[in-house]
Amino acid sequence: MTQSQGKHIAVIGAGIVGVSTAAALLQEGHRVTVIDPASPGGPHAASYGNGAFISPASILPMSQPGLWRKVPRMLADPRGALTIRWRDLPALMPWLVRFLRAGATQDKVSRTARALTGLLADAPQRHVDLAARAGLSCMIVQNGLLYAFRERAEYEADAFGWRLRRDNGVAMAEIAGEALRRAAPALDPAYRFGILIKDGAHCTDPGGYVDGLATWLIAQGVVLRRDRVIGFDLSEGRLRGLRCADGDVACEMAVIAAGLASAPLAASLGDPVPLAAERGYHVELSNAPITLDIPIMPQDGKMANVSTRGGLRAAGQVEIAAPDAPPNWTRAEILFEHLKQSYPALAGATFSQAARWQGNRPSTPDGKPVIGRSTRSGDVVYAFGHGHIGLASAPMTAALVADLVAGRQPVRDLTSFSPTRFSLRQRETR
Repeated sequence: MTQSQGKHIAVIGAGIVGVSTAAALLQEGHRVTVIDPASPGGPHAASYGNGAFISPASILPMSQPGLWRKVPRMLADPRGALTIRWRDLPALMPWLVRFLRAGATQDKVSRTARALTGLLADAPQRHVDLAARAGLSCMIVQNGLLYAFRERAEYEADAFGWRLRRDNGVAMAEIAGEALRRAAPALDPAYRFGILIKDGAHCTDPGGYVDGLATWLIAQGVVLRRDRVIGFDLSEGRLRGLRCADGDVACEMAVIAAGLASAPLAASLGDPVPLAAERGYHVELSNAPITLDIPIMPQDGKMANVSTRGGLRAAGQVEIAAPDAPPNWTRAEILFEHLKQSYPALAGATFSQAARWQGNRPSTPDGKPVIGRSTRSGDVVYAFGHGHIGLASAPMTAALVADLVAGRQPVRDLTSFSPTRFSLRQRETR
């Protein structure tokens, strides 16, 4: 189909979810305009500096039973894998309370895992297919992902989480001894046990991938407009267009996929969604003496280690803070220290040799994105709040949006992702 046969749809946001959605809508014959004040895939974007994992195993929310007991330690320990900035605590408290409640029981965590499985189960293959369509196949590598432990006991201590993954169909294999050495020869021999996610994939350049997809879409006729959406032109619940800083854009439908900027737009449509800046960091060594054939996540550091086009990257850390707070580069130093501890070949590397990055993941308190129609107008569809799984879940999110735009029954149940789940009335009935 050609664009002229479909509707004119504006996609707000040129991150990985936005460009994936534009690709899905283009494939169905719609005329698509993508609107973002910044260039696709730039350092400002959450996907630019992420861990590059495309993992079917990423189905567990951060909030887990008993986490509330650790909050005082998170506030006191600025070097922990999950930390909260003291000065931002008052503003963050409503989100944090919902966050702790969302993972208060194993049953709640299990329900979240089932919902996220629907977005991630076939994520690697969907990226393989999308990259092939765009001529970017070299950027998606599907040869597995390795989660490494120093002792098997560390794996067994998290039996609930790994059982949830297995119960939700994640294909994994235990690996130890010489088999682990062959799979990850650069890894410190102190790591004696691992879990191989057989179907896992990774992206060799997340920022370049988003930029490449956008460039391909433009060549196919998608319009990329550098602008900021400030409101909606609605008439009796029907969308007539978007109000933008540099002039209005007429359209028949709109998709909000603008990361943290999505929250005020959704609120203006009657759907207040609590989003927090779950801040992440990375360090990257451009001339590292080792290359990882399979990306590795050492579980003592909770960091994704991957060889990208830019070098050897360690990405991770969770810092709950105001989105405009200055970066705390100690978080990047922690990643660098873990990297050196994990790979003996890096013994001589110094922090000054590493490039560093900080970005904001748009995160809901229950760890699930918002996917569905707005309360005020069925012509506006939400696709935001993906937190850690934005890269991995983008193609399936795009498929679900395409279903909603077409008026089809979505291929996945969207109840768990409803934008109204945060309203008082909804919470009282759950």
